Amino acid sequence: MDLTVCICTHNRPRYVADCLDGLRRQTADTRVRTLIVDSASTPAMHDILKRLAAEHPDTTLIRLDRPGVSLARNAGAAAVATRYIAYIDDDAIPDPTWIASIRQVLTEPGPPPAAVGGRILPRWEAPLPHWWPASLRGVLSIVEHEGRGEYRTPDLPDTLEPYAANMIVNVPLLLRHGGFGGDLGRHGTTLLSDEEVQLAWRLQDAGHSVRYDSRIVVHHQIQATRFRPQWLLSRLYWQGFSTVLTRRTLGYRTAIWKELPRRLAVALLCAPAAAIPGGSTLLLAPRWRFAYAAGFLRAALRWQRP
Repeated sequence: MDLTVCICTHNRPRYVADCLDGLRRQTADTRVRTLIVDSASTPAMHDILKRLAAEHPDTTLIRLDRPGVSLARNAGAAAVATRYIAYIDDDAIPDPTWIASIRQVLTEPGPPPAAVGGRILPRWEAPLPHWWPASLRGVLSIVEHEGRGEYRTPDLPDTLEPYAANMIVNVPLLLRHGGFGGDLGRHGTTLLSDEEVQLAWRLQDAGHSVRYDSRIVVHHQIQATRFRPQWLLSRLYWQGFSTVLTRRTLGYRTAIWKELPRRLAVALLCAPAAAIPGGSTLLLAPRWRFAYAAGFLRAALRWQRP
């Protein structure tokens, strides 16, 4: 099969081990190569990754000296010789049918896709707290929609976007269109995101098919350390920032200025709630709305970059 699986990681060999075990349990009779991209892990963590790669057939490890998930994903694409690359987060475990489903989707009749996003189901390390807003499950990289279709069409919900935790991309097209945006993606404690959205919409705007298919399933290990109000508020702040960067990069500047007055109004209305200590769960609804608006405004008005 003309496919390489790519796992990008930074100092998390325990999760990589779980992901590799999931790949070993695939039902598909076709073996695919796996590439682990070590994004500047410590020497001790890198040694563990080397052992893991050696223990799993057809697995290669490369190392980058600079951290950053977009850099790692782009390095993975540059290193493979296959037509398609299947990105999976290090803390995701592929469903046993993952490879078989990818093969089915890529070989179905019709124009071949430039990219395909799949379903991402949660595997909780701890129960989701009762205070967590139901509408914000998606910020934990969860995609539970059942169905298939082209993104940004009536076939799918308006809010559905691809996550590189489970995303298959045509490698020549990825490289031709600039890869994952270097200004976006997780780096240290900065929770910038949308690098995969930026790539997907760039491909789609160029006339290529970018689809969603819920038959392609991974199980995302949701870390209990995220279940803090501070993490949620930080995630929403950087999501607002990321949204503006993505729109600006893709040339959707009118959309930024149309939304700016609403975000300014939200920030003004919700500002009093932002004075509540970060660790409190009190009045989370206005606080996360303020956090998103603040990130959006900071990026839109070109205040200090991260």
